[in-house]
Amino acid sequence: MRANHDSINAKYSLIIRIAVGNLSSLISPYVIHEGKVTSVDVPRIGYRWHGSVTIDIRGTKVTLLMSGTVAQWLQRGEVVRVTFKEEPIKVGNIYVASQETYELSRLCDGELVKIWPVWSKDYRLPRYDPLNVDVVYEYVVGAHEAVSEEDFMEIVQLEQYHYASKEELVAIWRCPICGKFIESNVQPKCPDHGVPMKLQEIRGSLPSSRFLILELIERREYEPKVIGYVRVDTPVPLMSRRLPDGTIEKLIREKWFPKDWFHPTYWPEVYTKRAKLLARYRELLKEYGSRKLARAVLGEEVSREALVWSNTAAARIARVVVHPDYRGDGLGVLAVKAVIEWIKDRRIPEMKRRKHIIEVIAQMARYNPFFEKAGFKYMWDTASGRPVLMYPLTDEAKKRINEYLSKDRYGKMHGGVLYRSRYGKVEPLSYAIKFINVSKRYSSTLDISKLPVELQDILKAFGVERRVVERYVIRNATFSIKPRDVVVVIGASGAGKTTLLRLIIGSTLGGNDPKYKPDEGKVELPKNAKVAALLPCELEPKFGDESLLEHITRKVGDAGVAVEIINLVGLSDAVFYRAKFSELSTGQKERAKLASLLAEKPNLLIIDEFTAHLDVVTARRVARRLGRIVREAGITLVVATNRPEVISALAPTKIIFVGYGKVAVMRELPKGAKLP
Repeated sequence: MRANHDSINAKYSLIIRIAVGNLSSLISPYVIHEGKVTSVDVPRIGYRWHGSVTIDIRGTKVTLLMSGTVAQWLQRGEVVRVTFKEEPIKVGNIYVASQETYELSRLCDGELVKIWPVWSKDYRLPRYDPLNVDVVYEYVVGAHEAVSEEDFMEIVQLEQYHYASKEELVAIWRCPICGKFIESNVQPKCPDHGVPMKLQEIRGSLPSSRFLILELIERREYEPKVIGYVRVDTPVPLMSRRLPDGTIEKLIREKWFPKDWFHPTYWPEVYTKRAKLLARYRELLKEYGSRKLARAVLGEEVSREALVWSNTAAARIARVVVHPDYRGDGLGVLAVKAVIEWIKDRRIPEMKRRKHIIEVIAQMARYNPFFEKAGFKYMWDTASGRPVLMYPLTDEAKKRINEYLSKDRYGKMHGGVLYRSRYGKVEPLSYAIKFINVSKRYSSTLDISKLPVELQDILKAFGVERRVVERYVIRNATFSIKPRDVVVVIGASGAGKTTLLRLIIGSTLGGNDPKYKPDEGKVELPKNAKVAALLPCELEPKFGDESLLEHITRKVGDAGVAVEIINLVGLSDAVFYRAKFSELSTGQKERAKLASLLAEKPNLLIIDEFTAHLDVVTARRVARRLGRIVREAGITLVVATNRPEVISALAPTKIIFVGYGKVAVMRELPKGAKLP
């Protein structure tokens, strides 16, 4: 599906001859044939991925197999143009072309609009070292419209993580044998026949919905194939604006944009007259003898009619869902940018009029700015209080958006900007952390007298009886850590990495524990130092039975800031907001601990092996995100780790090696470089 067929070979582009006569002229490769749609077949079961359109080319009928989400927008009698790549298969008096063997366009207002194959494009998303142009890692992502049952089953899995999902069970499944329906988030088996059930519908979606999915092209065997999807619908039928004083201003869009940009949209309840509905319902009731069946058939007919009527110059992004493990790393912005291209190129969802504008209505845009990072402008709040953002696809739309933002009383106040970080910056350390001739000894006594006799005999054979072990872990160390430094401490296991962290912590937290104090020399910290520390099994945030959102809110004192912090560490979903710490996976717990530390608003963050339980890919993403967060906030970070992917992703300004009592600074910030 990743191959892009948007351009026909140039040497055939001027051959627009209508084939006449024998079959060989009908199927000549790369000859553009004009025909009319004679029928559209979209079955009730599996309608999103099963569909076909039959066209008449000068008396010869050819059935084109395609997805139902595309086929349903075509209508009998309209003119299309098709180019065959392979010979259609003859079935009776009709020729059938499989999905991979043709290209199809429709004529709309004198322009050709590409219909099939569906849009696809590959993207590369490099993640850079924040101090230079080195690529730390890169995503290679393929975006294409969902067309297969497998595509939609992947969407079901991701739909469970959608911010605004109100459904506990997001999919409806049907037994292919008995027709029984079951709601479930995973593919169930029919309780009566034991066979896997078929996906029927994704709850909350509309017949008019189109889906773009994002696949990892270059991935490890344990990484998911599909990491996100975007759902696109026609614009909402009506929109009012809520003013700051609570006043509702109706039909706000029509005051700044042409009405026909948003109408006629997919609105079955309005575009079919009530008298016509009642008359048709009586006919169906008489035909089927069942009210339930009559309503179901009527609903399908009304939906089909609404699809035919719908023809707007706007589109609406209804869902953006990124896999929880891949959030906060630019993939949400990538998904939005991809869907912008899709809408513009293929005039999604109706594939008719040229699109001027894209709208999105999303409460989560208050807490996550990826729409604004993709170029959307905040316009107003709906009557229900949800933010509306818009993206211009044409110069005319851009002009009208700017006019609103410059002339409307309330538009001028926000200037098109919705998201503003509430976490903000901390007061950086007022001066450097200094180690001055610091030494720390390790001492332990080995005594075997309390062991069982047989074990004592074995140890005595090796000459081990009673011994005092004493050595320098750190000796005469003198170095400094500057305000806003990102420091990595490396060294072999037992070399003294954690000891060094303890000495920094002890100099500010005080206490009488000798392991937090140097034996010789001193550690100087600025008086304004506010430390948050994570030493596994020693110093860790304490989580109770409360939800993660409650825990962070209690610490930071503001629910909005709490959501922002949780998003920053990559747990950007309401599923995680309301989860208890005990319900999270090991990797999610690591990120929850980071969120808890950040909620303390420290200016010095000290962490020991924070990625110990994360796989290489996830550790790299979390480390890069942490490096970005502390730089933006002005936090000094000291991390102990030996993992090369973590060190690379953090892009430290300083690396400190600890071993055999020695402490050596291995890397300083390049001369002339500035912290972001």
